[in-house]
Amino acid sequence: MSSKPINRTRLAGALLLAMLLPLAAQSQDEQAPATDDMAEEAAPAAADPATLDAEMMPRASQSLLLDVVQTAAGYFVVGERGHILVSEDGQDWKQAPVPTRSTLTSITSADGVLWAGGHDGVIVHSTDGGQTWTRRRTQVWTPDYADPLDGVPVMDVLMVDGMTGFAVGAYAMFLETTDGGVSWSPRGIINYDEPEPEAEPAPEAAAEQAPAADDWTFDASDLELEAESDPHLYAMARTDEGHLVIAGERGAFFRSTDGGQSWERDRLPYEGSMFGILSFGGQHLLVHGLRGNVLESHDLGRSWTTVETGVNTSLMGGHALANGGAILVGANGVVLTRPDGDSPFTETRFEMANGETPNLTGVLPAGDAGFIVVGDKGAALFRPQ
Repeated sequence: MSSKPINRTRLAGALLLAMLLPLAAQSQDEQAPATDDMAEEAAPAAADPATLDAEMMPRASQSLLLDVVQTAAGYFVVGERGHILVSEDGQDWKQAPVPTRSTLTSITSADGVLWAGGHDGVIVHSTDGGQTWTRRRTQVWTPDYADPLDGVPVMDVLMVDGMTGFAVGAYAMFLETTDGGVSWSPRGIINYDEPEPEAEPAPEAAAEQAPAADDWTFDASDLELEAESDPHLYAMARTDEGHLVIAGERGAFFRSTDGGQSWERDRLPYEGSMFGILSFGGQHLLVHGLRGNVLESHDLGRSWTTVETGVNTSLMGGHALANGGAILVGANGVVLTRPDGDSPFTETRFEMANGETPNLTGVLPAGDAGFIVVGDKGAALFRPQ
């Protein structure tokens, strides 16, 4: 893993990070002189917001929310300021007391236990159905930058079962737990001595679309960048066969066929960032990301086909449905759905009561109520037409 500070130029290269990583400056060159107003930032680590309890806020359900999961205890969403909220029906939300104010980007569950990860390397978990939460990891940035993991955000958490799991994040951060999330150990999954794999063009690739105004896309020069040796890792998934896959920055893709013991690095045919990865039956995968790009594989990512979406806005969240179906959500309220793997995606837009189309980051089926969507305007129910 690189020992350099997080570079905000790289982080700004993707809508997901623009929304999820409003990080403080990560190098001494970016640090302004301390003032009384910055006392909290200059205070010892014990007073860092990452280690302070989240504030109970009456409008937390309308704040920036980034991920959603369901357990027997209800629906859970996570977001800015350490917000975790629970609902039985996807409409009425109650905020839980959480021991961090760091933005939480991901939430997952296994065997009835919940884990959430986010900025400042924070990981919290709950063993009582989300009523109480314990902070299990934090690694905030410090001016002396003693460790390359300092300040690195967790972008996704995946638990194989109640004891074994993984977390991925910026600069190829990869963490593993074997004790139910009580402790998390960093591991390197990149062999820097091996040459960077070359991507094969995806068949049936759609023509590159021109950027649309205010859709958070980038021109060709923004996308024609060399692959990073330590790419940001955005999303992780597990197949029903037990294989693990990771998608990330600038076409980065990793697979493990031995439960995460060893990893093979590969390249996606699209050189932009992919923010999510869905797993279906067998070795069927779907990745989605920047500029509306979607790729599909039926052999664990060894070959890919480009899926036409008809949009060029970034797709930041998704959920696998039965028979290869899927629902994807993204910027400007975009919602793409297909009923099965043989059908094309159709586009709808999620609009709030005031006509706004929020940037959506996560989606989850909510039974007869439709889908729960989360984004920069909070959580809501949506039923595609």
